[in-house]
Amino acid sequence: MKWYWLAALVLASVACGDAAEDGGSVLPSTTGAPSTTGAPSTTGAPSTTGAPSTTGAPTTTTEAGDGNVTPDLAIGPIPDELDDWRPYADRHIDVFGVHVVALPGVSKRALIHGASVLAQYLDNDADGVPDDDLVVRAMTEQRATLLMAYDEEELESSGLFESGLEEHYGAQDLHDVETSRPGRFDAALEEVHHLVFDYGWASVYPERLRPAGTSDLTAAMDVARGGHFERVPAAYPAEAWYTYDDRTCNYECMATEYFYWAHTTLLAAQGDSNRCAEIADEWRPCTPEDLAEMDPLVTALLRDPELGLPTVLPDGDYRPGS
Repeated sequence: MKWYWLAALVLASVACGDAAEDGGSVLPSTTGAPSTTGAPSTTGAPSTTGAPSTTGAPTTTTEAGDGNVTPDLAIGPIPDELDDWRPYADRHIDVFGVHVVALPGVSKRALIHGASVLAQYLDNDADGVPDDDLVVRAMTEQRATLLMAYDEEELESSGLFESGLEEHYGAQDLHDVETSRPGRFDAALEEVHHLVFDYGWASVYPERLRPAGTSDLTAAMDVARGGHFERVPAAYPAEAWYTYDDRTCNYECMATEYFYWAHTTLLAAQGDSNRCAEIADEWRPCTPEDLAEMDPLVTALLRDPELGLPTVLPDGDYRPGS
């Protein structure tokens, strides 16, 4: 994970990401500090010409009962309610009312994949209805938005950071070049997770999951880090298994990342031997079994049925009713 300041681009704000990746940037969060997994160095987004690419008509939905709707994940133009995005983004997908917007360089493949991962986190049992209406409501009220760009260069050159949009949306960025690429860990699993955590789960269950102050999550994290550290210590205790050491990551950032590491480990995202070695400098338990043995506090929290957290790792292939 890598956090760094965007003060030169926007109002002072911290963003976090995966240390196993490089770079990254994010619009400021209003409820915590979303992290990003940066992309490798590129030569910018692919050039695009002509009208914005879509796949037919704007996104539509079908009724799924109880006032919820099943997203069809069709790509459409930027809707009227997001008119202020039109100078920067050219496509949109609605996921249960949560927005996914794409800059011109984003491929159809990456856009649909990012939206599918979001749909799977929100409707983990794939019955076409959000698992937790309160989470979706919290995200829509905060105008939670997954912002997709081809890479960091396209995002920074888009003018978004100078636009002031960050004051009106809960945005988390995700890059095409880091999304479901062969031979790379799928960054959508992390960045979309941060979006749902910051504007959904942590908002609805603050006593359990609040990343700042005192909560069940921060109590577990203090044990995982070998103590309560408001700032990164000079050296973590030998018994710590969560040892992220980027000093630009404050306590709230640390808790946000801890929740991501623990939850995705429980969902078996980190168990590959190469991946385990890649993340060892900041996270030791790699498998669900490792996590249950090493960190019983967070394991019990994540498995608490009252929270209704996802139990199946998204794969970017959302098929409600299948």
